[in-house]
Amino acid sequence: MQWLIVIHVVSAIIGIGPTFFGHILFRRRQQEEQLRQSLALFQLLNLFPKIGGSIAVVSGVVLVSLSGWKFSDLWIWISLVLYVLIQVVAVGLLTPVVNQLKQVLDGEEERSTAMDVSTSAAMLLTKANRLYNTASFLGFVLILLMIIKPM
Repeated sequence: MQWLIVIHVVSAIIGIGPTFFGHILFRRRQQEEQLRQSLALFQLLNLFPKIGGSIAVVSGVVLVSLSGWKFSDLWIWISLVLYVLIQVVAVGLLTPVVNQLKQVLDGEEERSTAMDVSTSAAMLLTKANRLYNTASFLGFVLILLMIIKPM
């Protein structure tokens, strides 16, 4: 059972951890080339929540099955809901914003002036940061819940 706990904790850290890097990747006042590098890193870091998060959920379900906890326990439901919300924010909402930002930088969207590009990129960057703040907050609550769960 100890090895399963280790797998669960490590995969959770790997799965939620990259959420906290978004604030660095999508910081304001970056040069265009820096932002392009940040977008490339985002694509790479995006693999970790998918893999680590999936392993964390599976190992968590196995842990609940093998321990004295019940799937009807409120903290388990809250944890699962938080995980789903993080996925919705990170994958469902943030990824399209990042793709739009990439399109703006690549010049694929219609634009009339350079000012429109920087304004559009700044708005998308602000939106991405808000979504990252939301995902980070939910991740922090999830980690806190895992630490102080009922014994």
